[in-house]
Amino acid sequence: MKKILFAAFLLSLLGTGAELLLLEHTQDAWQLIPVILIGLALVAFSWFAATGSKVSQQVLRGVMLFFIVSGILGFALHYKGNMEFEMEMYPSMKGTKLIWETLKGATPVLAPGSMAATGLLGWAYTMK
Repeated sequence: MKKILFAAFLLSLLGTGAELLLLEHTQDAWQLIPVILIGLALVAFSWFAATGSKVSQQVLRGVMLFFIVSGILGFALHYKGNMEFEMEMYPSMKGTKLIWETLKGATPVLAPGSMAATGLLGWAYTMK
């Protein structure tokens, strides 16, 4: 099971990191947060995988908590940006129509969930 978690976590880190860089998700400080977290996670993950020490475990878990928070924050930022766009384009739109169009907007609202999922994978990997 540990090897599967290792592989899934590493693939998630590398895949999400590559996707963010390909999408040029580096335009401002907010967009850099997941990119920086992925870099930190790769360092912490390597340290924990190599040593298994209690300190490296705690550091990796701390970074994973930030992953989960960044996923929630990313959802909120993507949702807010899409809603602002919809409101600008269609000022009279309200209710469930506005929510639905916001969720379907140009910025993928659910994509930051991959950060939260990766955080959970990383946390699971640190379990003995």
